[in-house]
Amino acid sequence: MPKLAAFPKAFMQALCKDGTMTVSEWIELAVQLDIDGLEWYAGFLEMADEANWSRFRQQVESHGKVIPMMCCSPDFTHPDAAFRANEIAKQKRWIDMTYALGGSYCRVLSGQRRPELTIDEGVKLAAECIEACLPYARERGITLIIENHYKDDFWEYPEFAQKMDVFCQLVDAIHDPNFGVNYDPSNTFLAGEEPLELLARVADRVVTMHASDRFLLSGTIEDLRNEEGGAVGYAKRLSHGEIGKGLNDYDAIFTILKGVGFDGWISIEDGVDGMAQLERSVAFLRRKMAQYWPESVD
Repeated sequence: MPKLAAFPKAFMQALCKDGTMTVSEWIELAVQLDIDGLEWYAGFLEMADEANWSRFRQQVESHGKVIPMMCCSPDFTHPDAAFRANEIAKQKRWIDMTYALGGSYCRVLSGQRRPELTIDEGVKLAAECIEACLPYARERGITLIIENHYKDDFWEYPEFAQKMDVFCQLVDAIHDPNFGVNYDPSNTFLAGEEPLELLARVADRVVTMHASDRFLLSGTIEDLRNEEGGAVGYAKRLSHGEIGKGLNDYDAIFTILKGVGFDGWISIEDGVDGMAQLERSVAFLRRKMAQYWPESVD
């Protein structure tokens, strides 16, 4: 049955940039939620010291929780082979990190949508790099999960495989038991596309999910499509919101996932307005999970 995790969306600046929150402080906040695990981020400042890896795992597990998923952002579409080789080496270290934390899923991405790349060239580069990492992941019992992503905070260009057709082409290029999709419905809006259409196309490849929601600050979805296609920077019209209060249809999403036998981790990307909001999102998802997977309720 699906399990629920949380990601520190509201605290990324504090945990990854200015160090005003420690990872232990985030753990102590998160374990108070009605969740089963904490999704990790490779860029937490304190993760640079490998001695912390086992310490954080012990802290989380002492509260009866686990660290199932690792969020990281390899850039596999760079034209320079030496650059790509370095990204593969970084991905392998993130796989090691996931393994040390007791996790089972480590994210991969395609890379940046550089203007000089054709679609076929970019898919080929990304697929080759992911396939280069798969034996390493398999040896450690890790599944690599590719997310329909928008843009890493530190990238100049948006995700190469941001658009649905390109994402599906890349997913279809890789068939391995240690490779699957991390579905994020909200990111599809950022591509100016329909989340349920993407899910219908990749549902049988989905092994994990990011639960998030977005709402329009102004205008319409059509305005978003007209203005944000290929834009550098985050969409101005869309904002993160409380799950269940935004544009996503979780009844439809869970109907599709239940229909294909999904039983993976659902990780919450929410709480940008504080822990109270995150608690409400947890409660919403618990209700929906009990509705669509009633056999998981004791």
